Amino acid sequence: MRGDAGVVCFPLTTEEVQHCVRIAGRHGRAVVPRGAGTGLAGGAVPKDAPVVVVTTKMQQVEVDRDRRLVWVQPGVINLDLTKQLRPDGFHFAPDPSSQQSCSLGGNVANNSGGPHCLAYGVTSAHVVAIEVVLGDGELTMLGGLDPEPAGYDLRGVFVGSEGCVGIATRIAVRLTPNPPAVATLLADFVEPADAAAAVSAIIAAGVVPAAIEMMDQRITQVVEAFVGAGYPTDAGAILLVEVDGLPGGVAAETALVDEVCRAHRARSVRVAADDEERMLLWKGRKTAFGAVARVKPNYYLHDTVVPRTKLLDVLRQVYEIADRHGIIVMNVFHAGDGNLHPLLVFDAREPGVLDRVHDAGEEIVRASLDAGGVLSGEHGIGLEKQPFMGWQFTTVDLDAQARLRDAFDPDGRCNPAKVLPAGSRCGDLQHLDDSRRRQLLDDGAWV
Repeated sequence: MRGDAGVVCFPLTTEEVQHCVRIAGRHGRAVVPRGAGTGLAGGAVPKDAPVVVVTTKMQQVEVDRDRRLVWVQPGVINLDLTKQLRPDGFHFAPDPSSQQSCSLGGNVANNSGGPHCLAYGVTSAHVVAIEVVLGDGELTMLGGLDPEPAGYDLRGVFVGSEGCVGIATRIAVRLTPNPPAVATLLADFVEPADAAAAVSAIIAAGVVPAAIEMMDQRITQVVEAFVGAGYPTDAGAILLVEVDGLPGGVAAETALVDEVCRAHRARSVRVAADDEERMLLWKGRKTAFGAVARVKPNYYLHDTVVPRTKLLDVLRQVYEIADRHGIIVMNVFHAGDGNLHPLLVFDAREPGVLDRVHDAGEEIVRASLDAGGVLSGEHGIGLEKQPFMGWQFTTVDLDAQARLRDAFDPDGRCNPAKVLPAGSRCGDLQHLDDSRRRQLLDDGAWV
């Protein structure tokens, strides 16, 4: 997705962000916040020459050890924060695959997840308070440092709002203690069905691992050739399972995960011998998306969520859809919470391939929703999934979301034309001409 910015600003402070927003307002320009630009749904793509407020130079960090939290500016890189906290025995738990480059502001905007969010929760579980510049330049604080802040949970409203209600300029996040013991297991299966069944069985056995990741054979082979992580390339699927906590508990849960995997026909279960081997196993998973360039130069990464019990059925549909459209698909995903990430791999120079990729992607979204899933687990809606919002939400749902957005930004200047489809307010639909109303109904934008 590409767009054209009118003016690009690189503020250093909250006050400078306020000035940028107010000046934009005086000239009738919209404002689009942008962080590291690693988003995958087009949420930070500028449309119609807005003022783009880039927060990458806002990188101050203030650690409050007494309250076990840290105030960060939005440009702080996710992994850099963890590296800074690690010597004191803490880390920032949400760990997207892009954590080496994604920023905290972007994590908040998209309520980002990551492999270790199965046990620790996504970004919203770790944000305590947010200083926000609203669409008119006013400064406000959402949430607070008290255990139970008074009033509505406006902090929760802001996290995941994709820049559509304001710009975060300071964020208070919780410090997560580093676990005393960690064990990472690699289990390989001949059949993906057995791997998927093992995921549900592990949790049913009473173990909630820090992470359960699943990779199919195609992506496993590509990653192993790229990283040399020690993945078995003849496996139909592999699971990466990590448990952490007190040493005794980790030992017991490791044994139980091993037992469950073998009961579901795992060919082998290997426990990383040391931190070096553990980090290498995770390096393979974290670099999976980049590794596909060895196959084709382009990829379209999807992000939907389905119930764990429907994982195998939806995976089968994903393969069938991709094969029918003549597209290579590779699957790597957060199996513990059903967050699918099918990679549609292609060469954009091939005539007609983009149409086939988009058609396949649309069918994958529909299959996920039909299975009882949702549009996005962590990448957001942005521009990419905006046309599909009516597939998941009713007109009443969309109207409620639009009204909430208006409460923060009545002039509609914060990242407009994102997330909500045109005509999301119930009143808007009534004012459309008959042909446009029929088109929206035919397109499924209103259900």
